[in-house]
Amino acid sequence: MIIVFTLLEAATLGLTSIWFAVGALASLVAAVMGFNLFVQIAVFIIVALILLIYTRPIAKRVLKIGRNKTNTDALIGQHAYVTKAIGPHETGLVKINGQIWTAKSVDGELIDVEANVEILAIEGVKLIVKGL
Repeated sequence: MIIVFTLLEAATLGLTSIWFAVGALASLVAAVMGFNLFVQIAVFIIVALILLIYTRPIAKRVLKIGRNKTNTDALIGQHAYVTKAIGPHETGLVKINGQIWTAKSVDGELIDVEANVEILAIEGVKLIVKGL
Protein backbone atom coordinates (compact mmCIF):
# COMPACT_ATOMS: atom_id res chain seq x y z
CA MET A 1 0.00 0.00 0.00
CA ILE A 2 2.89 2.35 0.67
CA ILE A 3 4.00 2.06 -2.94
CA VAL A 4 0.46 2.57 -4.27
CA PHE A 5 -0.14 5.73 -2.22
CA THR A 6 3.32 7.11 -3.04
CA LEU A 7 2.80 6.54 -6.77
CA LEU A 8 -0.65 8.10 -6.55
CA GLU A 9 0.82 11.15 -4.85
CA ALA A 10 3.58 11.42 -7.44
CA ALA A 11 0.98 11.30 -10.20
CA THR A 12 -1.33 13.95 -8.72
CA LEU A 13 1.07 16.30 -6.88
CA GLY A 14 -1.89 17.59 -4.92
CA LEU A 15 -1.02 16.39 -1.41
CA THR A 16 -3.92 13.96 -1.47
CA SER A 17 -2.44 10.59 -0.71
CA ILE A 18 0.94 11.20 0.91
CA TRP A 19 -0.73 11.11 4.32
CA PHE A 20 -2.07 7.62 3.60
CA ALA A 21 1.38 6.50 2.47
CA VAL A 22 2.78 7.55 5.86
CA GLY A 23 -0.14 5.80 7.57
CA ALA A 24 0.66 2.65 5.59
CA LEU A 25 4.30 2.95 6.67
CA ALA A 26 3.21 3.19 10.32
CA SER A 27 0.98 0.16 9.77
CA LEU A 28 3.95 -1.73 8.30
CA VAL A 29 5.97 -0.92 11.42
CA ALA A 30 3.11 -2.27 13.55
CA ALA A 31 3.09 -5.47 11.44
CA VAL A 32 6.85 -5.91 11.83
CA MET A 33 6.42 -5.50 15.59
CA GLY A 34 3.99 -8.42 15.53
CA PHE A 35 0.65 -6.65 16.09
CA ASN A 36 -2.48 -8.27 14.66
CA LEU A 37 -4.39 -7.01 11.60
CA PHE A 38 -6.91 -5.03 13.68
CA VAL A 39 -4.15 -3.01 15.34
CA GLN A 40 -2.43 -2.46 11.98
CA ILE A 41 -5.63 -1.07 10.46
CA ALA A 42 -6.22 1.13 13.51
CA VAL A 43 -2.66 2.47 13.34
CA PHE A 44 -3.10 3.22 9.62
CA ILE A 45 -6.36 5.11 10.17
CA ILE A 46 -5.18 7.04 13.22
CA VAL A 47 -1.83 8.10 11.74
CA ALA A 48 -3.34 9.04 8.36
CA LEU A 49 -6.15 11.07 9.94
CA ILE A 50 -3.85 12.90 12.36
CA LEU A 51 -1.50 13.83 9.54
CA LEU A 52 -4.36 14.81 7.25
CA ILE A 53 -6.04 17.02 9.85
CA TYR A 54 -2.98 18.72 11.34
CA THR A 55 -0.32 18.88 8.65
CA ARG A 56 -2.20 19.21 5.35
CA PRO A 57 -3.37 22.82 5.99
CA ILE A 58 0.19 23.82 6.89
CA ALA A 59 1.63 22.08 3.83
CA LYS A 60 -0.97 23.67 1.54
CA ARG A 61 -0.20 27.12 2.89
CA VAL A 62 3.58 26.70 2.67
CA LEU A 63 3.59 25.02 -0.74
CA LYS A 64 0.73 27.18 -2.09
CA ILE A 65 -1.00 24.18 -3.62
CA GLY A 66 -4.18 24.97 -5.51
CA ARG A 67 -3.27 28.61 -6.14
CA ASN A 68 -2.34 29.54 -9.65
CA LYS A 69 -1.08 33.08 -9.89
CA THR A 70 -1.31 34.74 -13.25
CA ASN A 71 0.52 37.66 -14.78
CA THR A 72 -2.52 39.83 -14.15
CA ASP A 73 -1.94 39.53 -10.40
CA ALA A 74 1.10 41.76 -10.92
CA LEU A 75 -1.23 44.61 -11.96
CA ILE A 76 -2.72 44.96 -8.48
CA GLY A 77 -1.26 48.01 -6.77
CA GLN A 78 -0.04 49.60 -10.02
CA HIS A 79 -1.27 52.86 -11.48
CA ALA A 80 -3.19 53.20 -14.75
CA TYR A 81 -4.32 56.06 -16.97
CA VAL A 82 -8.06 56.58 -17.67
CA THR A 83 -8.86 56.75 -21.41
CA LYS A 84 -12.67 56.66 -21.10
CA ALA A 85 -14.39 58.14 -18.05
CA ILE A 86 -15.54 55.75 -15.35
CA GLY A 87 -19.03 56.62 -14.18
CA PRO A 88 -20.79 55.82 -10.92
CA HIS A 89 -22.64 52.89 -12.48
CA GLU A 90 -20.70 52.58 -15.73
CA THR A 91 -17.46 50.98 -16.72
CA GLY A 92 -14.72 52.96 -18.37
CA LEU A 93 -11.37 52.19 -19.93
CA VAL A 94 -7.88 52.44 -18.50
CA LYS A 95 -4.49 51.94 -20.08
CA ILE A 96 -1.67 50.12 -18.33
CA ASN A 97 1.49 48.64 -19.82
CA GLY A 98 0.23 49.50 -23.30
CA GLN A 99 -2.98 47.52 -22.84
CA ILE A 100 -6.53 48.81 -22.58
CA TRP A 101 -8.67 47.31 -19.80
CA THR A 102 -12.29 47.73 -18.82
CA ALA A 103 -12.47 49.28 -15.36
CA LYS A 104 -14.99 50.24 -12.73
CA SER A 105 -14.64 52.35 -9.64
CA VAL A 106 -14.43 50.59 -6.30
CA ASP A 107 -16.76 53.05 -4.57
CA GLY A 108 -18.82 54.29 -7.53
CA GLU A 109 -17.00 57.59 -7.86
CA LEU A 110 -16.79 59.46 -11.18
CA ILE A 111 -13.27 59.34 -12.58
CA ASP A 112 -12.55 61.60 -15.54
CA VAL A 113 -10.45 60.98 -18.64
CA GLU A 114 -6.70 61.50 -18.15
CA ALA A 115 -6.92 60.79 -14.41
CA ASN A 116 -4.56 58.34 -12.77
CA VAL A 117 -6.03 55.43 -10.84
CA GLU A 118 -4.71 52.65 -8.64
CA ILE A 119 -5.69 49.07 -9.44
CA LEU A 120 -7.15 47.40 -6.34
CA ALA A 121 -8.44 44.10 -7.72
CA ILE A 122 -9.37 42.19 -10.84
CA GLU A 123 -12.80 40.65 -11.37
CA GLY A 124 -12.77 38.52 -14.48
CA VAL A 125 -11.47 40.88 -17.18
CA LYS A 126 -12.43 44.07 -15.36
CA LEU A 127 -10.11 46.13 -13.18
CA ILE A 128 -11.43 47.56 -9.93
CA VAL A 129 -9.80 50.95 -9.45
CA LYS A 130 -9.80 54.03 -7.24
CA GLY A 131 -8.83 57.55 -8.20
CA LEU A 132 -5.57 59.02 -6.97
